[in-house]
Amino acid sequence: MTDDNLLSRISIDPNIYFGKPCIREHRIWVSLILDLLSAGETIDTILEVYPGIKKEDILACIAVQR
Repeated sequence: MTDDNLLSRISIDPNIYFGKPCIREHRIWVSLILDLLSAGETIDTILEVYPGIKKEDILACIAVQR
């Protein structure tokens, strides 16, 4: 999956969480996922805690950081 495809999984809406980037169709901040990853959480653990998101959503959060 290309970065462009991944980035389409992220939305920025000024009416949702003051325009902070979120996973599309969810109100989960990109920064939250990045914080969890930087704290040592694994992708599998994050997927267990947030069952509504997919691995591609987490990869999209990482792609935003680049």
